[in-house]
Amino acid sequence: MNDSKRMITVNGRWARVRTAGDESLPTVLLLHGITRSLEDWDPQFDSLAGQYHLVATDLPGYGWSAPHPDGAGLDALARGVGETLDALNITGPVHVVGNSLGGAVTMTLLAQRPDQVAAITLVDPAGFGKEVTPLLRVLGIPVLGRILATTASRPSAILQERLIFADKSFATRARIDHALAIARETEAGLTAWRTADLLGSIRHGIEQAWRDELHARIAKTPRPTLVLWGDRDRVLPPSHLSAARMLMPHAEGHLIPGVGHMPQLECAERFNELLTDFLDRNAATDLPRAASQ
Repeated sequence: MNDSKRMITVNGRWARVRTAGDESLPTVLLLHGITRSLEDWDPQFDSLAGQYHLVATDLPGYGWSAPHPDGAGLDALARGVGETLDALNITGPVHVVGNSLGGAVTMTLLAQRPDQVAAITLVDPAGFGKEVTPLLRVLGIPVLGRILATTASRPSAILQERLIFADKSFATRARIDHALAIARETEAGLTAWRTADLLGSIRHGIEQAWRDELHARIAKTPRPTLVLWGDRDRVLPPSHLSAARMLMPHAEGHLIPGVGHMPQLECAERFNELLTDFLDRNAATDLPRAASQ
């Protein structure tokens, strides 16, 4: 199956990637959320690598990838992802799957590279409402937010893991240890603070200005879209799914019962069924041109 997890050089910086599956198969790019890493897609690599060419990467500044020189905003994160595709010599159309912050990065990548993104799947994505867990809102508090984001501790790792799952048994010791290792060994906490500071505030939650701008940008290049949401998400509320359907009336939407912010982990079998059905019906090879500016 040629499953490989490794560090590569991307424009002079390190990027951590995992790839699996035959390169002749349709490419599926998997993007994680804030404070997270490519391990959030382990069940998909276990189950889907025989059907697709899977690619996951730690976003710039997250996991064990180096920060992007342009910063920690959406444009820089998406630019870094695109540069990683270039470094992997992936030029053809890709289906991009993004969870949480990764969903907003997915939409930004579509806006930046409409000639490369064939379809998108957004999993409990950021970008469809101002509401967000208070744990992320406090990152917008001057000084305190940075201290909280960059201070590694086991209690904070436990809290983070338990927050994202409806079934707390998924917050395993291994996942807690992994989150703590990222916090202690990397500067991902600093990147998370910088991203959160750019995208939201303690007063307003997730800011509307960048959301409106991003939706205007992707409206020029509509693509087949699947939106999945756990109905017990405590990070980004499932009511945001209605907003996503209004802003993207062409999108397919599914509310998944009994799961939280990480359906790709918490109900991997059902998630994979929905994803593969969508991929099979939208295995585009010819991309439509962008709308006139």
